[in-house]
Amino acid sequence: MITCGEYLVKQLEAYGIETIFGIPGVHTIELYRGLPQTTLKHITPRHEQGAGFMADGYARVKGKPAACFIITGPGMTNILTAMGQAYADSIPMLVISSVNERATLGMKQGRLHELYSQKDVVSGVCEFSHTVLDPCELPEILAKAFTVFNSERPRPVHIEIPTDVITKLVDMPIYTSSRLYRPEVSQEALEDVTEHLASAKNPYLLVGGGAINADTDELVKIAESFDMPVLYTVNGKGVFPPDHPLAIGSYQTTEIVREEILKADVVLAIGTELGETDYDVAFNGEFKLSAKVIRVDIDPEQLHSNFLSTIGIVSDAKSFIHGLATYLTTQKMPVKFSTQSAGVTKVRSIKERLATAFPKEWDVQYQVLKILQENAPNMVFVGDSTQIVYSGNFLFETNQTRKWFNSATGYGTLGYGLPAAIGAKIANPEQPVVSLMGDGGIQFSLPELATAVEEKLGLIVLLWNNFGYQEIKRSMINHGIPTIGVDIYTPDFITIAKGFGCETIEITSMDQLQSAVLVAQKSDVPVIIQLDEAKLYEEIQ
Repeated sequence: MITCGEYLVKQLEAYGIETIFGIPGVHTIELYRGLPQTTLKHITPRHEQGAGFMADGYARVKGKPAACFIITGPGMTNILTAMGQAYADSIPMLVISSVNERATLGMKQGRLHELYSQKDVVSGVCEFSHTVLDPCELPEILAKAFTVFNSERPRPVHIEIPTDVITKLVDMPIYTSSRLYRPEVSQEALEDVTEHLASAKNPYLLVGGGAINADTDELVKIAESFDMPVLYTVNGKGVFPPDHPLAIGSYQTTEIVREEILKADVVLAIGTELGETDYDVAFNGEFKLSAKVIRVDIDPEQLHSNFLSTIGIVSDAKSFIHGLATYLTTQKMPVKFSTQSAGVTKVRSIKERLATAFPKEWDVQYQVLKILQENAPNMVFVGDSTQIVYSGNFLFETNQTRKWFNSATGYGTLGYGLPAAIGAKIANPEQPVVSLMGDGGIQFSLPELATAVEEKLGLIVLLWNNFGYQEIKRSMINHGIPTIGVDIYTPDFITIAKGFGCETIEITSMDQLQSAVLVAQKSDVPVIIQLDEAKLYEEIQ
């Protein structure tokens, strides 16, 4: 006989969970009793929000979820923002929390960490929340959680266990997960899609983060078969070769691309919500489609979200791309693409116009990103909501998926970049990782530097310091609003970072940045590279 808490960690191990992010508390200590008898690695963040962001970054790089052990009440309210970001971006995350004893639930007795209904508080930022009232429920509810992760649209799942259930003795077998298969496209649908694309005069291909696991060559085959210009979202970067003649990039929200795509007669949208943070960052509703829309998504609710579909296909994006590419091969469809085809000519024209469409400051920010990429070719870029990330979401390119992600999409939180980068580095310690942070955003999660030092994680924290919330200040000025609350006090980050045990480098030129990146990769603790924005702009001018 073992306790329910001991059974839980054994079951997590059986499901392939390798890492747990958590802060032990008086209500969760029994979850830790059985950890030494497993291979699970425990990481202690300095705030539950950091735990959630770490699990998010971990999952994006690893391609599989981590677990979070979270205390009742304040621990759960602390992690809600991180769960919201993961929910918006379809990131798997298993959040396991304690909750007060069964007999006290909903009684409003003022007990420690008490929430009237913790499950109701959490339910808006997870696929489902379940209260385990008896240990015998665990095998079934964990199986349902991993079904969400492995065969549906992946999102956070919350499981809460009352403190008196965690300690109950159990004698149950460890369940080995079943093989799960995602929905695949039918032959009839492939024929319908092919017929529409083959007869189109001006088709476009839109690819989102849902296609992150797709075969690049198969996606290229589809685009070339129908001579389709390709746009990919921020989370879809790397799924289509950026140097391909049909690749436009992530420029959906520019007026130039909006004008062109409005002329499309058929649009194939795979694994994308067609949502605001990828298609309408100006928030003016000007991304419009007059075309027939073919939508492919694993989530049926997305088939008519934002734009109604002419053809809606519930399918895993990878399976659909494989199925369509195979069908085109067996049908020996003629390839419309050539170096002088209509699609290629269109893309060339769009890119020529885009070359002069962006602010001068973006040149500096792009150069910074290129120096990082060129001096650490396998680097993972993990961004916060900050200026260099906003421009990078347009300009940055990569030939691999899972190399560029940030919190400027979806939920749009601040403080994400540092803890998510820690999670990314834990997921793959051999890969170089950079956290792109602004001086405002890093103050949300600065204590997580202690976690990175404790775990000996040699990641780079690129601090884009412009001494305040400059992006919001600019927006206030543009709207004629007094600039209140944006010119905030900026602490001495170098001294603070040294106090945490980090290494630090201050940069005022591009040459210094290049050498700093090379030096930083040799460290086994975080290296804070602080950039003086104003001096970099002066150098370029």
